[in-house]
Amino acid sequence: MQTICYTTPRLALLINRKTFKLRAFSSDSSNQSRGGLPRFYSDTLPPSKGSGVRVQGDEFWHMTKVLRLNLHDRIELFNGKGGLVEGCIERIDRAGADVVALENPKLVPTTSTQWHVFAAFGTLKGGRSDWLVEKCTELGASSVTPLLTERSPSISENRVDRLQRVILAAAKQCQRLHELTLNPPLKVGGLLPIVSQSKLSFIAAAEATPVLNALPLSEKQSVGSLIIGPEGDFTETEVKSMLEAGATSVGLGPHRLRVETATVALLATAMLWSDSWKLTDP
Repeated sequence: MQTICYTTPRLALLINRKTFKLRAFSSDSSNQSRGGLPRFYSDTLPPSKGSGVRVQGDEFWHMTKVLRLNLHDRIELFNGKGGLVEGCIERIDRAGADVVALENPKLVPTTSTQWHVFAAFGTLKGGRSDWLVEKCTELGASSVTPLLTERSPSISENRVDRLQRVILAAAKQCQRLHELTLNPPLKVGGLLPIVSQSKLSFIAAAEATPVLNALPLSEKQSVGSLIIGPEGDFTETEVKSMLEAGATSVGLGPHRLRVETATVALLATAMLWSDSWKLTDP
């Protein structure tokens, strides 16, 4: 039986309660999205109410084959740049689905500090790098850059392609509207100018000042960098060069952490710290 496009979100949720689950929202969409509607990525959004776009490829497959949506079902489209619009499936054929906007699209700005993660995870195996990037997406990192070091010198191109798919899937799952950017791999030497120009850069290091003690001493900024070394840690020369460029070393506890654990621990702490500014701002 087909579902009619209702303009009342509560009615639509009741009709689709067996198919859709309410999802948790990231900080950049919690006040904007009504929830309950499946969300799909589209490079282009309908420019206005009543206009439409065509959804194809993997998103079309997920829409019709996985979730088994049909004509007149309501969905949301986002473009990964803060754009969000509610729409209705008007037409389906073998190649794609035509979605018509039920409202004018919204543009939701980012409101939290933009944390850029530089992590040496090129040698991780068994899906651990997928997990790292997925959690960075969920926690709200602005970008992730594979960091090439003496002890983690490369990352395969196939891995990069896979990580892009992981990022998109995680963005949809956690309902964030600003898609995480996966930058090309960067050597430590290329990171130094970024650190020197940033007023907020932290490098995870053993026996350094605990991160909770270091953060309150930092000035409030809108952009920051988080740097995590490889399994065998940075070399002394690498650490010295980054500290001289202006990074602050921070400790993450008494235990030796894996790359992905250290990344998530530092990012989660930094995100909670920067989000707390909202409560103290006038």
